[in-house]
Amino acid sequence: MFSDRAWIHVQAGKGGDGGLSFRREKFVPKGGPDGGDGGRGGDVVLLADASLRDLSALQRRRWIKASRGENGRGARKHGADGGDIEVRVPVGTQVLADGGLIADLAHPGARVVLAKGGHGGKGNARFVSSTRQVPRFAEVGPPGEERDVELHLKLLADAALVGLPNAGKSSLITRISNAKPKVASYPFTTLQPVLGTVESPDGRQLVVADVP
Repeated sequence: MFSDRAWIHVQAGKGGDGGLSFRREKFVPKGGPDGGDGGRGGDVVLLADASLRDLSALQRRRWIKASRGENGRGARKHGADGGDIEVRVPVGTQVLADGGLIADLAHPGARVVLAKGGHGGKGNARFVSSTRQVPRFAEVGPPGEERDVELHLKLLADAALVGLPNAGKSSLITRISNAKPKVASYPFTTLQPVLGTVESPDGRQLVVADVP
């Protein structure tokens, strides 16, 4: 069925922990702290894609989580950043959270960060000072943002079926799309517009409306 609404839970990646390490080499038995910083957690990003026509893909993907950043290591090696997650939605998708509209992806390529990843924790090498030469602690990476989001799609059909009552419009849209309108052998079976998506040979989705 055509889906114009979806509810998803997004969780950005946790920041990597800072490294707790001290330089140890053959001729340097008591080297200084050299723990690197943790990597940034990945963001969850919504991107408007002109080739999509409905939100049906998100009906099966309700929980979206980005990867965490890697921990810092010795020799001042910083952890790698977590990978961002891009969620593609149709153009015209509105994003609602906390009771209000937070974004309207009105044109192809429009994007919004739904949840921002946690920053990487600082390694113990960053805490050296004149009064603290050997810090034996590092910073823990904070968790990423987490929230529930509601998506609304402003509907726009590519084509509409127009004809006399009981002419077979509903039967046709049932055969060519994934829509399941009521089909019966009497006039005015269809009382509200019914939308169905059709997969075109080049992979694009087209929206067809059965108009009462």
